[in-house]
Amino acid sequence: MNNLASYAVSESNTRGRIVNEAPPSGRSEFQRDRDRIIHSKAFRRLEYKTQVFVNHEGDLFRTRLTHSLEVAQIARSIARNLRLNEDLVEAITLAHDLGHTPFGHAGQDALHQCMKAYGGFEHNLQSLRVVDILEERYAEFDGLNLCFETRAGILKHASRKNARNLSAVGERFLLNQRPSLEAQLANLADEIAYNNHDVDDGLRSGLINLEQLQEIDIFSRHWSAVKQKYPVLAGRRLIHETVRAMINTVATDLTVQSARNIADTGITDLSDVYAAAPLIGFSPAVKKAQQELKRFLHEHLYLHYRVMRMSNKASHIIQRLFDAFSANARLLPDKHQQKFKQIGHQAIADYIAGMTDRYAIKEYQRLFAVGQTD
Repeated sequence: MNNLASYAVSESNTRGRIVNEAPPSGRSEFQRDRDRIIHSKAFRRLEYKTQVFVNHEGDLFRTRLTHSLEVAQIARSIARNLRLNEDLVEAITLAHDLGHTPFGHAGQDALHQCMKAYGGFEHNLQSLRVVDILEERYAEFDGLNLCFETRAGILKHASRKNARNLSAVGERFLLNQRPSLEAQLANLADEIAYNNHDVDDGLRSGLINLEQLQEIDIFSRHWSAVKQKYPVLAGRRLIHETVRAMINTVATDLTVQSARNIADTGITDLSDVYAAAPLIGFSPAVKKAQQELKRFLHEHLYLHYRVMRMSNKASHIIQRLFDAFSANARLLPDKHQQKFKQIGHQAIADYIAGMTDRYAIKEYQRLFAVGQTD
Protein backbone atom coordinates (compact mmCIF):
# COMPACT_ATOMS: atom_id res chain seq x y z
CA MET A 1 0.00 0.00 0.00
CA ASN A 2 3.03 2.30 0.18
CA ASN A 3 2.96 2.77 -3.59
CA LEU A 4 -0.48 4.39 -3.62
CA ALA A 5 -0.97 7.49 -5.76
CA SER A 6 -1.57 10.73 -3.87
CA TYR A 7 -5.18 10.81 -5.13
CA ALA A 8 -5.98 7.24 -4.06
CA VAL A 9 -8.02 6.51 -0.96
CA SER A 10 -5.79 5.47 1.94
CA GLU A 11 -5.98 4.99 5.67
CA SER A 12 -4.58 8.50 6.05
CA ASN A 13 -7.46 10.19 4.19
CA THR A 14 -10.41 7.88 4.91
CA ARG A 15 -13.45 9.44 6.55
CA GLY A 16 -13.61 6.44 8.83
CA ARG A 17 -16.50 4.40 10.22
CA ILE A 18 -19.86 5.39 11.69
CA VAL A 19 -18.89 3.72 14.98
CA ASN A 20 -15.27 4.25 15.97
CA GLU A 21 -13.24 1.07 16.42
CA ALA A 22 -9.69 0.27 17.42
CA PRO A 23 -7.42 -0.06 14.36
CA PRO A 24 -7.14 -3.61 13.00
CA SER A 25 -4.02 -5.61 13.75
CA GLY A 26 -2.09 -7.14 10.86
CA ARG A 27 -4.35 -5.82 8.11
CA SER A 28 -5.54 -2.49 6.74
CA GLU A 29 -8.91 -0.86 7.39
CA PHE A 30 -10.06 -1.78 3.89
CA GLN A 31 -8.86 -5.36 4.26
CA ARG A 32 -11.05 -5.48 7.35
CA ASP A 33 -13.98 -4.24 5.24
CA ARG A 34 -13.35 -6.91 2.63
CA ASP A 35 -13.13 -9.63 5.27
CA ARG A 36 -16.38 -8.53 6.93
CA ILE A 37 -18.15 -8.61 3.57
CA ILE A 38 -16.88 -12.11 2.75
CA HIS A 39 -18.03 -13.42 6.15
CA SER A 40 -21.51 -11.88 5.87
CA LYS A 41 -24.70 -13.90 5.35
CA ALA A 42 -25.64 -11.71 2.40
CA PHE A 43 -22.41 -12.62 0.60
CA ARG A 44 -23.01 -16.34 1.05
CA ARG A 45 -26.53 -16.00 -0.33
CA LEU A 46 -25.15 -14.66 -3.62
CA GLU A 47 -24.22 -18.24 -4.54
CA TYR A 48 -27.91 -18.96 -5.15
CA LYS A 49 -29.00 -15.69 -6.75
CA THR A 50 -29.48 -15.28 -10.48
CA GLN A 51 -27.04 -13.45 -12.73
CA VAL A 52 -28.85 -14.25 -16.01
CA PHE A 53 -29.79 -17.91 -15.58
CA VAL A 54 -31.67 -19.17 -12.53
CA ASN A 55 -29.51 -21.44 -10.38
CA HIS A 56 -31.34 -24.67 -11.16
CA GLU A 57 -30.84 -24.22 -14.93
CA GLY A 58 -27.22 -25.38 -14.78
CA ASP A 59 -24.22 -25.69 -12.50
CA LEU A 60 -21.80 -23.89 -14.83
CA PHE A 61 -23.71 -20.63 -15.33
CA ARG A 62 -22.56 -17.62 -13.36
CA THR A 63 -24.32 -16.60 -10.17
CA ARG A 64 -24.21 -13.30 -8.32
CA LEU A 65 -21.39 -14.76 -6.24
CA THR A 66 -19.15 -15.89 -9.11
CA HIS A 67 -19.92 -12.64 -10.94
CA SER A 68 -18.82 -10.60 -7.90
CA LEU A 69 -15.58 -12.58 -7.63
CA GLU A 70 -14.85 -12.02 -11.33
CA VAL A 71 -15.53 -8.29 -11.02
CA ALA A 72 -13.17 -8.11 -8.04
CA GLN A 73 -10.40 -9.87 -9.97
CA ILE A 74 -10.67 -7.53 -12.96
CA ALA A 75 -10.92 -4.41 -10.81
CA ARG A 76 -8.03 -5.31 -8.54
CA SER A 77 -5.67 -5.91 -11.46
CA ILE A 78 -6.49 -2.52 -12.97
CA ALA A 79 -6.26 -0.79 -9.58
CA ARG A 80 -2.72 -2.08 -9.12
CA ASN A 81 -1.64 -0.66 -12.47
CA LEU A 82 -3.22 2.72 -11.65
CA ARG A 83 -1.74 2.74 -8.11
CA LEU A 84 -5.19 2.86 -6.56
CA ASN A 85 -6.27 1.16 -3.35
CA GLU A 86 -6.70 -2.51 -4.31
CA ASP A 87 -8.25 -3.50 -0.98
CA LEU A 88 -10.92 -0.80 -1.25
CA VAL A 89 -11.69 -1.78 -4.85
CA GLU A 90 -12.01 -5.41 -3.80
CA ALA A 91 -14.34 -4.55 -0.91
CA ILE A 92 -16.61 -2.46 -3.13
CA THR A 93 -16.82 -5.05 -5.89
CA LEU A 94 -17.51 -7.94 -3.52
CA ALA A 95 -20.31 -5.95 -1.87
CA HIS A 96 -21.88 -4.26 -4.89
CA ASP A 97 -24.64 -6.86 -5.38
CA LEU A 98 -25.36 -7.77 -1.74
CA GLY A 99 -28.78 -6.11 -1.95
CA HIS A 100 -29.84 -7.77 -5.18
CA THR A 101 -33.14 -9.64 -5.16
CA PRO A 102 -33.65 -13.25 -6.23
CA PHE A 103 -34.12 -13.75 -9.98
CA GLY A 104 -31.81 -10.95 -11.09
CA HIS A 105 -33.15 -7.79 -12.71
CA ALA A 106 -36.60 -9.31 -13.17
CA GLY A 107 -36.85 -9.71 -9.40
CA GLN A 108 -35.59 -6.19 -8.79
CA ASP A 109 -38.06 -4.67 -11.25
CA ALA A 110 -40.94 -6.62 -9.73
CA LEU A 111 -40.04 -5.62 -6.18
CA HIS A 112 -39.70 -1.99 -7.26
CA GLN A 113 -43.22 -2.08 -8.69
CA CYS A 114 -44.50 -3.60 -5.46
CA MET A 115 -42.77 -0.92 -3.39
CA LYS A 116 -43.68 2.09 -5.52
CA ALA A 117 -46.26 3.32 -3.01
CA TYR A 118 -43.68 2.96 -0.22
CA GLY A 119 -40.66 4.66 -1.77
CA GLY A 120 -39.66 2.07 -4.38
CA PHE A 121 -36.79 -0.41 -4.36
CA GLU A 122 -33.27 -0.06 -5.78
CA HIS A 123 -30.62 -2.70 -5.28
CA ASN A 124 -27.72 -0.28 -4.71
CA LEU A 125 -29.62 1.33 -1.86
CA GLN A 126 -30.48 -2.13 -0.57
CA SER A 127 -26.82 -3.18 -0.70
CA LEU A 128 -25.98 -0.17 1.48
CA ARG A 129 -28.86 -1.07 3.78
CA VAL A 130 -27.45 -4.60 4.11
CA VAL A 131 -23.99 -3.43 5.21
CA ASP A 132 -25.30 -0.56 7.36
CA ILE A 133 -28.28 -2.19 9.08
CA LEU A 134 -29.40 -5.68 8.13
CA GLU A 135 -26.32 -7.78 8.87
CA GLU A 136 -26.40 -8.84 12.53
CA ARG A 137 -22.95 -10.07 13.56
CA TYR A 138 -21.40 -7.63 16.00
CA ALA A 139 -22.10 -6.68 19.60
CA GLU A 140 -21.48 -2.94 19.30
CA PHE A 141 -23.29 -2.00 16.07
CA ASP A 142 -25.77 -3.06 13.43
CA GLY A 143 -24.49 -3.91 9.97
CA LEU A 144 -20.80 -4.26 9.17
CA ASN A 145 -19.68 -0.72 10.12
CA LEU A 146 -17.65 -0.35 6.93
CA CYS A 147 -15.45 2.62 6.07
CA PHE A 148 -17.13 5.62 4.46
CA GLU A 149 -15.37 5.10 1.13
CA THR A 150 -16.48 1.47 0.88
CA ARG A 151 -20.07 2.47 1.60
CA ALA A 152 -19.90 5.35 -0.90
CA GLY A 153 -18.57 2.98 -3.56
CA ILE A 154 -21.41 0.51 -3.01
CA LEU A 155 -23.91 3.33 -3.54
CA LYS A 156 -23.49 3.87 -7.29
CA HIS A 157 -26.77 5.75 -7.78
CA ALA A 158 -29.23 7.65 -5.61
CA SER A 159 -32.01 10.11 -6.35
CA ARG A 160 -31.79 13.48 -4.64
CA LYS A 161 -34.76 12.47 -2.51
CA ASN A 162 -33.03 9.33 -1.29
CA ALA A 163 -29.67 11.09 -0.97
CA ARG A 164 -31.14 13.54 1.55
CA ASN A 165 -31.95 10.60 3.81
CA LEU A 166 -28.48 9.09 3.62
CA SER A 167 -26.56 11.75 5.57
CA ALA A 168 -22.84 11.99 4.67
CA VAL A 169 -22.75 9.09 2.22
CA GLY A 170 -25.43 10.76 0.10
CA GLU A 171 -23.81 14.20 0.00
CA ARG A 172 -22.06 13.76 -3.34
CA PHE A 173 -25.36 13.31 -5.16
CA LEU A 174 -26.58 16.62 -3.75
CA LEU A 175 -23.28 18.41 -4.46
CA ASN A 176 -22.78 16.87 -7.92
CA GLN A 177 -19.47 15.35 -6.90
CA ARG A 178 -17.77 12.21 -8.13
CA PRO A 179 -16.91 9.20 -5.96
CA SER A 180 -13.35 7.97 -5.48
CA LEU A 181 -11.43 6.58 -8.44
CA GLU A 182 -11.70 3.19 -6.75
CA ALA A 183 -15.50 3.43 -6.86
CA GLN A 184 -15.44 4.58 -10.49
CA LEU A 185 -13.22 1.62 -11.36
CA ALA A 186 -15.47 -0.87 -9.55
CA ASN A 187 -18.44 0.32 -11.61
CA LEU A 188 -16.70 -0.18 -14.96
CA ALA A 189 -15.12 -3.50 -13.94
CA ASP A 190 -18.68 -4.66 -13.30
CA GLU A 191 -19.55 -3.73 -16.88
CA ILE A 192 -16.51 -5.54 -18.29
CA ALA A 193 -17.37 -8.69 -16.36
CA TYR A 194 -21.05 -8.98 -17.17
CA ASN A 195 -20.69 -8.01 -20.84
CA ASN A 196 -18.02 -10.58 -21.58
CA HIS A 197 -19.07 -13.36 -19.26
CA ASP A 198 -22.68 -13.12 -20.42
CA VAL A 199 -21.34 -13.86 -23.90
CA ASP A 200 -19.79 -17.03 -22.48
CA ASP A 201 -22.93 -18.06 -20.60
CA GLY A 202 -25.15 -17.15 -23.53
CA LEU A 203 -23.17 -19.38 -25.87
CA ARG A 204 -23.11 -22.21 -23.31
CA SER A 205 -26.90 -22.00 -22.99
CA GLY A 206 -27.45 -22.01 -26.76
CA LEU A 207 -29.58 -18.86 -26.57
CA ILE A 208 -27.07 -16.96 -28.71
CA ASN A 209 -24.76 -18.45 -31.32
CA LEU A 210 -21.44 -17.77 -32.98
CA GLU A 211 -23.02 -16.74 -36.26
CA GLN A 212 -24.91 -13.92 -34.52
CA LEU A 213 -21.80 -12.81 -32.66
CA GLN A 214 -19.79 -12.53 -35.86
CA GLU A 215 -21.84 -9.38 -36.54
CA ILE A 216 -20.39 -7.77 -33.40
CA ASP A 217 -17.06 -6.12 -34.14
CA ILE A 218 -15.28 -6.69 -30.83
CA PHE A 219 -16.16 -10.40 -30.86
CA SER A 220 -15.45 -11.06 -34.54
CA ARG A 221 -12.02 -9.34 -34.36
CA HIS A 222 -10.89 -11.38 -31.38
CA TRP A 223 -12.41 -14.58 -32.73
CA SER A 224 -10.46 -14.16 -35.98
CA ALA A 225 -7.25 -13.35 -34.13
CA VAL A 226 -7.56 -16.45 -31.94
CA LYS A 227 -8.37 -18.64 -34.96
CA GLN A 228 -5.31 -17.30 -36.76
CA LYS A 229 -3.07 -17.97 -33.77
CA TYR A 230 -4.54 -21.41 -33.03
CA PRO A 231 -5.85 -22.81 -36.36
CA VAL A 232 -6.91 -26.19 -34.99
CA LEU A 233 -8.52 -24.88 -31.78
CA ALA A 234 -12.28 -25.50 -31.53
CA GLY A 235 -15.21 -25.82 -29.14
CA ARG A 236 -15.21 -24.34 -25.65
CA ARG A 237 -11.46 -23.62 -25.71
CA LEU A 238 -11.88 -21.40 -28.75
CA ILE A 239 -14.74 -19.53 -27.09
CA HIS A 240 -12.80 -19.17 -23.85
CA GLU A 241 -9.72 -17.81 -25.61
CA THR A 242 -11.87 -15.30 -27.49
CA VAL A 243 -13.66 -14.05 -24.38
CA ARG A 244 -10.34 -13.91 -22.49
CA ALA A 245 -8.83 -11.81 -25.28
CA MET A 246 -11.84 -9.46 -25.25
CA ILE A 247 -11.53 -8.92 -21.51
CA ASN A 248 -7.81 -8.25 -21.85
CA THR A 249 -8.43 -5.67 -24.58
CA VAL A 250 -11.06 -3.68 -22.70
CA ALA A 251 -9.25 -3.93 -19.35
CA THR A 252 -6.01 -2.71 -20.91
CA ASP A 253 -7.85 0.10 -22.67
CA LEU A 254 -9.52 1.14 -19.42
CA THR A 255 -6.14 1.23 -17.69
CA VAL A 256 -4.40 3.25 -20.40
CA GLN A 257 -7.26 5.70 -21.00
CA SER A 258 -7.83 6.27 -17.29
CA ALA A 259 -4.13 6.94 -16.69
CA ARG A 260 -4.23 9.45 -19.55
CA ASN A 261 -7.33 11.14 -18.10
CA ILE A 262 -5.71 11.41 -14.68
CA ALA A 263 -2.52 12.86 -16.11
CA ASP A 264 -4.38 15.35 -18.33
CA THR A 265 -6.52 16.58 -15.44
CA GLY A 266 -3.55 17.05 -13.13
CA ILE A 267 -5.28 15.93 -9.96
CA THR A 268 -3.09 15.68 -6.87
CA ASP A 269 -5.35 14.57 -4.02
CA LEU A 270 -8.70 13.04 -3.18
CA SER A 271 -10.53 16.37 -3.07
CA ASP A 272 -9.50 16.92 -6.70
CA VAL A 273 -11.05 13.55 -7.59
CA TYR A 274 -14.37 14.50 -6.01
CA ALA A 275 -14.47 17.82 -7.90
CA ALA A 276 -13.31 16.53 -11.32
CA ALA A 277 -15.31 14.95 -14.10
CA PRO A 278 -15.28 11.12 -14.13
CA LEU A 279 -11.71 10.00 -14.80
CA ILE A 280 -11.95 6.24 -15.03
CA GLY A 281 -13.20 5.41 -18.50
CA PHE A 282 -12.71 3.71 -21.85
CA SER A 283 -11.35 5.25 -25.02
CA PRO A 284 -14.11 6.37 -27.42
CA ALA A 285 -13.52 3.37 -29.71
CA VAL A 286 -13.72 0.77 -26.94
CA LYS A 287 -16.67 2.51 -25.30
CA LYS A 288 -18.52 2.27 -28.63
CA ALA A 289 -17.60 -1.42 -28.92
CA GLN A 290 -18.81 -2.11 -25.39
CA GLN A 291 -22.10 -0.36 -26.10
CA GLU A 292 -22.59 -2.42 -29.28
CA LEU A 293 -22.00 -5.64 -27.34
CA LYS A 294 -24.35 -4.51 -24.58
CA ARG A 295 -27.12 -3.78 -27.11
CA PHE A 296 -26.61 -7.19 -28.71
CA LEU A 297 -26.88 -8.99 -25.36
CA HIS A 298 -29.97 -7.02 -24.43
CA GLU A 299 -31.77 -7.88 -27.64
CA HIS A 300 -30.63 -11.47 -28.18
CA LEU A 301 -29.99 -12.81 -24.67
CA TYR A 302 -31.80 -10.83 -21.98
CA LEU A 303 -34.96 -10.55 -24.13
CA HIS A 304 -34.75 -14.13 -25.45
CA TYR A 305 -38.11 -15.83 -24.99
CA ARG A 306 -36.66 -18.48 -22.67
CA VAL A 307 -35.12 -15.83 -20.40
CA MET A 308 -38.32 -13.78 -20.59
CA ARG A 309 -40.42 -16.80 -19.59
CA MET A 310 -38.32 -17.28 -16.47
CA SER A 311 -38.42 -13.53 -15.83
CA ASN A 312 -42.20 -13.62 -16.07
CA LYS A 313 -42.34 -16.46 -13.54
CA ALA A 314 -39.96 -14.56 -11.28
CA SER A 315 -42.08 -11.40 -11.42
CA HIS A 316 -45.17 -13.45 -10.59
CA ILE A 317 -43.47 -15.07 -7.59
CA ILE A 318 -42.23 -11.74 -6.19
CA GLN A 319 -45.60 -10.05 -6.72
CA ARG A 320 -47.58 -12.87 -5.10
CA LEU A 321 -45.24 -13.04 -2.11
CA PHE A 322 -45.38 -9.28 -1.59
CA ASP A 323 -49.17 -9.17 -1.90
CA ALA A 324 -49.62 -12.07 0.52
CA PHE A 325 -47.36 -10.55 3.17
CA SER A 326 -48.94 -7.12 2.70
CA ALA A 327 -52.44 -8.54 3.12
CA ASN A 328 -51.48 -10.51 6.22
CA ALA A 329 -48.17 -9.72 7.92
CA ARG A 330 -48.67 -12.74 10.19
CA LEU A 331 -47.57 -14.88 7.23
CA LEU A 332 -44.07 -13.48 7.75
CA PRO A 333 -41.60 -15.25 10.04
CA ASP A 334 -41.74 -13.90 13.61
CA LYS A 335 -38.67 -11.70 13.29
CA HIS A 336 -40.01 -10.00 10.17
CA GLN A 337 -43.45 -9.57 11.73
CA GLN A 338 -41.83 -7.50 14.45
CA LYS A 339 -39.94 -5.46 11.88
CA PHE A 340 -43.17 -4.88 9.93
CA LYS A 341 -44.69 -3.28 13.05
CA GLN A 342 -41.72 -0.92 13.21
CA ILE A 343 -40.96 -0.02 9.57
CA GLY A 344 -43.95 -1.26 7.57
CA HIS A 345 -43.49 -2.53 4.02
CA GLN A 346 -39.74 -2.00 4.06
CA ALA A 347 -39.63 -5.10 6.26
CA ILE A 348 -41.32 -7.10 3.50
CA ALA A 349 -38.86 -5.73 0.92
CA ASP A 350 -35.94 -6.66 3.20
CA TYR A 351 -37.27 -10.19 3.58
CA ILE A 352 -37.90 -10.76 -0.13
CA ALA A 353 -34.67 -9.10 -1.29
CA GLY A 354 -32.69 -11.33 1.06
CA MET A 355 -34.10 -14.51 -0.44
CA THR A 356 -32.15 -16.76 -2.76
CA ASP A 357 -33.86 -17.99 -5.93
CA ARG A 358 -34.61 -21.40 -4.47
CA TYR A 359 -35.81 -20.00 -1.13
CA ALA A 360 -38.24 -17.67 -2.93
CA ILE A 361 -39.59 -20.62 -4.94
CA LYS A 362 -40.00 -22.70 -1.77
CA GLU A 363 -41.68 -19.83 0.07
CA TYR A 364 -44.08 -19.41 -2.84
CA GLN A 365 -44.89 -23.12 -2.72
CA ARG A 366 -45.39 -23.03 1.05
CA LEU A 367 -47.88 -20.18 0.71
CA PHE A 368 -49.78 -21.20 -2.40
CA ALA A 369 -49.30 -24.90 -3.24
CA VAL A 370 -51.89 -27.27 -1.81
CA GLY A 371 -50.26 -29.97 0.27
CA GLN A 372 -47.10 -27.96 1.03
CA THR A 373 -46.23 -27.42 4.69
CA ASP A 374 -43.79 -25.10 6.41
